[in-house]
Amino acid sequence: MAYAIVATGGKQYKVQEGDVLKVEKLSGNVGEQVTFDKVLMFADGEQVIIGQPTLDQVSVSGQIVDQGKNRKVIVFKYKRRKRYRRKQGHRQMFTAVKIGPIHMA
Repeated sequence: MAYAIVATGGKQYKVQEGDVLKVEKLSGNVGEQVTFDKVLMFADGEQVIIGQPTLDQVSVSGQIVDQGKNRKVIVFKYKRRKRYRRKQGHRQMFTAVKIGPIHMA
């Protein structure tokens, strides 16, 4: 099965066709197509192609499945014996993308 390593949102993800991937928020509505152009590596059964740093001839397409917020992350700062406590919550926005075919030019 062919797979690729793509970079989006400051992170790198290993993707295969049919995967559902939660990435940092991308613009677009549910049902729209997205294309990942920053492909760092591509591999199928026989060959492995590594970019220097990216591959221009490979792109990965997908479809937006969901836009939402992740679970809440609690940020708690504390200094002992100083009566210093700060509690803050954060919910990061995400986009769920169903990976489509990996195109090779």
